[in-house]
Amino acid sequence: MSERPIRLLFEASRPGRRCTTYRGADRARAIEGLPAREVREHPPQLPENGELDIVRHFTRLSRRNYAITTSFYPLGSCTMKYNPVVNEVLAAENPWTGLHPFQDPGEIQGALAVMARLQDDLAEATGLPGVTLHPAAGAQGELTALMVLRAWLDSRGETERRTILIPDSAHGTNPASCTLAGFKVVTVKSDDRGLCDLEALASLLDATTAGLMITNPNTLGLFEEGIEDICRMVHEAGGRVYMDGANFNAIAGITRPGDFGIDMMHLNLHKTFSTPHGGGGPGAGPVCVADDLAPFLPGPRVAEGEDGFLLEDPPQSVGRLRGWHGNFLVLLRAYAFIRRLGGPGLRRMAEAAVLNANYLRVKCNSSWRVPFDRICMHEFVARPTKAMKEKGIRTLDVAKRLIDLGYHPPTIYFPLVVAEAIMVEPTETESKETLDAFADAMNQVAEEALRGDPILHAAPVTTPVGRVDEARAVKDPNLCFRCS
Repeated sequence: MSERPIRLLFEASRPGRRCTTYRGADRARAIEGLPAREVREHPPQLPENGELDIVRHFTRLSRRNYAITTSFYPLGSCTMKYNPVVNEVLAAENPWTGLHPFQDPGEIQGALAVMARLQDDLAEATGLPGVTLHPAAGAQGELTALMVLRAWLDSRGETERRTILIPDSAHGTNPASCTLAGFKVVTVKSDDRGLCDLEALASLLDATTAGLMITNPNTLGLFEEGIEDICRMVHEAGGRVYMDGANFNAIAGITRPGDFGIDMMHLNLHKTFSTPHGGGGPGAGPVCVADDLAPFLPGPRVAEGEDGFLLEDPPQSVGRLRGWHGNFLVLLRAYAFIRRLGGPGLRRMAEAAVLNANYLRVKCNSSWRVPFDRICMHEFVARPTKAMKEKGIRTLDVAKRLIDLGYHPPTIYFPLVVAEAIMVEPTETESKETLDAFADAMNQVAEEALRGDPILHAAPVTTPVGRVDEARAVKDPNLCFRCS
């Protein structure tokens, strides 16, 4: 379309002209050349507001939005931590934003070099040399690894191995990924310490076992102390071990999964390497695998040849799972984060995450029941006490009340192995002052619960919309738009 209709529309909207009464010759000139299906029969009923009114409107809306830059976001297992602004500035620079995935590799050597070095960094951090930056999210990383496992088994003629064992403390997306990859899921129960039950695992291993998917640290915030034995048992049964690396932020720089027997894992870059998170993206879930699984990774992967960096598909690749070569600007942010911290910095990051979680656990354990009240990793799980339950207080009431006190609720009702679970993850980016204030809020809610304060059943009372029937809202949402 030419610029002429745009210019005429702009002129018609200047002071003294009303766009909603745009008719006659001006209208004819403005729509000249437009397809008939794109032309309105009647002008839109657009409101006429001053700039200040519009600015105030959007400012009020922004104040209703909750973000990590406004307050504490203790979502257990989701790791909502601060993203350094310097990484955002880097990713917004024109040399990067002006690139296109259809460009010849010779024209994007700098970008390919970043991706190649990020692959090397992730391989070093995990102890797994085969890396693909292809997957768009952690869940797609799970699916990618399982497809690689299936292709590896098929290449060996082991088509009878179609069972994946998953501890009941694993992330909830694991079973869905298994089903999509064509595997059958068998659950392994936890023992009384919240860890994978080794006897139960041993009883389930057989000739149909393709592998084990284990989250480590698990969703109870506990490191699997028997992980070396677990890997040995699965390997002896002919299977491979996949580790859900969503909680890698608790052990990065301290231990490497490849060193204690893991064969495959994915990494959530937003959790460990501080890239943007929320709204379903933007995301990246790189997958790292052992040497003998690398030929099956999806392509393209970045490799270094005689004439520079190039894109190539592994020889027995499972193929593409998405378009392009990975979410490059997210990968760039992660690369910048790793380079700024280095290996020692990543270790300090993990140590701070563990310290913060344990500090908050101890601050809360006098008012709340912590089922596994011992040294945790990056997060811990609590729940209301028996006395609170007798007052009719449920975890949902606690979550809604925390909104009134200025905090986003933690993850609730997960993991499923703990009834009425409240999963809290402070991350390494929060200060002691923030943790103290949140602990005070948690303890205040506990006091209100014990005295049966009716406000817990009414909460939230400070928000534009109060408590809704969430089950009904899902099935019968009210999506009407109001201008007021």
